[in-house]
Amino acid sequence: MRVAVAGGTGLTGRLVVEAVEARGHEAVVLSRSRGVDLVQGTGLDAALAGAEAVVDVSNVTTMSKSVSVEFFDRAGRALTGAAARAGVSHLLTLSIVGVDRVPNPYYAGKLRQEALVGAGTVPWTILRATQFHEFAGQILSRLPGPVALVPTVRVQPIAVAEVAGALADMVLQTPQGMAPELAGPREESLVDMARQLVAAGGARRRPVLPLPVPGPMSNGGLLPTGPGPRGEQTFREWLTTL
Repeated sequence: MRVAVAGGTGLTGRLVVEAVEARGHEAVVLSRSRGVDLVQGTGLDAALAGAEAVVDVSNVTTMSKSVSVEFFDRAGRALTGAAARAGVSHLLTLSIVGVDRVPNPYYAGKLRQEALVGAGTVPWTILRATQFHEFAGQILSRLPGPVALVPTVRVQPIAVAEVAGALADMVLQTPQGMAPELAGPREESLVDMARQLVAAGGARRRPVLPLPVPGPMSNGGLLPTGPGPRGEQTFREWLTTL
């Protein structure tokens, strides 16, 4: 099977490509470095020629609602349109657990992406996964100053490699619409994760203090709401690989 991977050079995409190829299938990378611009739609038709399935793990790094919505809207329209023209039989899109419950400017773009996939003509699956183990480090990297004020949020982090493996397995299966949420093996405190990461030398050494946040984010909004597949690697185990 020929499987196109949108965002195939990113953190998740590289591992999806490896997982698809490890399962004996051909992976085609859709990225600007390979002559494909998702936002402009250039190069998509040629890249998708002969593809039977598409895994979309494309991403934009922003905390601006307008930037996020514009990226996922334009990229989503271009990808779903090209996939339909190419006769793709399965479009599998990675999303985020809690994207519909937690008000977040980036999540607004992901919701637009989900809506476009669901409204398209290509048979589809959307897999919402919890935050990756890298989440604490991403939060710390955005916090300047001698003290890190980390939100008092509960998460259920998962290894990105396990998400990539799940995507590689699912894209070869029958499209299922909204798939059961994928999460890590255990619930964690984001504050504790940040402190453990600093102690392990994976982030700049400084005090980490809890920052209470109101609303669904502090009330389990990022946790899975029902049964579903669970990863195996814990955050503490992941720390030992740094």
